[in-house]
Amino acid sequence: MKISYGWKICILLFFSTTINYLDRHVLSILAPELQSLYHWTEVEYSYIVTSFQVSYGLGVVLTGKLLDKYGTKWIFAIAVFLWSIAGMTHALARSVFSFSVARFGLGIGESVNFPASVKTVAELFPASKRAFATGFFNAGSNIGAIIAPLLIPFIALRYGWQWAFILTGALGFIWIICWLLIYKKPKVEVNISTISVKNKSWKQVVFRKETLTICLVRFISDPTWWFLLYWLPKFLNETKSVSTASLGWPLIVVYLMADAGSIAGGSYSSYLVKKGKGIYPSRKLTLLICALMALLLSAVGLTDQLWTAVILIGLGAAAHCGWTANIFALITDIYPAEEVGTVMGVATLSAVSGGIVLSLLTGRILAYTGGYSYIFIMVSCTYIIGYFILTRFIPEIKSTQT
Repeated sequence: MKISYGWKICILLFFSTTINYLDRHVLSILAPELQSLYHWTEVEYSYIVTSFQVSYGLGVVLTGKLLDKYGTKWIFAIAVFLWSIAGMTHALARSVFSFSVARFGLGIGESVNFPASVKTVAELFPASKRAFATGFFNAGSNIGAIIAPLLIPFIALRYGWQWAFILTGALGFIWIICWLLIYKKPKVEVNISTISVKNKSWKQVVFRKETLTICLVRFISDPTWWFLLYWLPKFLNETKSVSTASLGWPLIVVYLMADAGSIAGGSYSSYLVKKGKGIYPSRKLTLLICALMALLLSAVGLTDQLWTAVILIGLGAAAHCGWTANIFALITDIYPAEEVGTVMGVATLSAVSGGIVLSLLTGRILAYTGGYSYIFIMVSCTYIIGYFILTRFIPEIKSTQT
């Protein structure tokens, strides 16, 4: 079966997202071992996590504008090069400060991935296929999270923790070669029906009611994913006695469920659009289902059983990924392709800002309470709150996309 150009590029976006999340996960997988080796406190670990989030947030604002101005091909390639180098430099770190510096560099490079990917989907796919295409490439985040607990402990135990950072970081260079060989600027014949509009200023795009609403929604809901990304291995280790070598299956189950949620959420929304329900009603219904499903996270702290907790977390992760696929698709519904990078940049900055707040709170809540129950209850409610904010301030959209 012949694969269209659009889907070839979407497959490359899937792999860039996989590598992106694999590189992020190395630290969280090795955190129990490194914390024991270098005697980090919970608060110090939160500082290392936050350094990535700060640079990621700064990076997305700059790169969103660069993508809209200069296009995707070289900006994306340069970013993957930078994050690959930064990932490998973790092997040289020995202190909280040096790990924080390495994480800062990683965040700058990795900040390009999602703005570039969403912009590319907006350029190559019609609205009826965007949520599915977005869910597809976004599923790479969970594949990276699945590979990490299988690969990282093996490398670390066999060759030392430094090689876990070096070998995973090197994967980005292979992706760059494939990207530069395959990617070409979309031509007129590509199936896009975006109406050409005059470029607006940064302020005109950012200070739209829709942009500010999406930023607020992502500020509230995205921190859940950052929390799972950096604290889930520690949660399993500290509360369920799961060693670094045994993290594989629990994390695989969680992220396989998250993958299913990403693809199912995108597919269901696209299915409703094709059935004639309308673009925004389709997105809203899917978002509501995801928001209700995320409430299951509130029960994680109520069980002592490992696999009950894993299933509940997996359902919450699936809800998040389905939610994210539709929020990303909604951005491409509202804005023309030449503004998508800018909107994704500021919206991701908002999301990262929320993640920073939650990371700092998590370190302090754990230091004072020694438990995760309050954190899971708090994050479980963020999606339903985000849904009501979204539908209240954006009651309808006027999409020029088909």
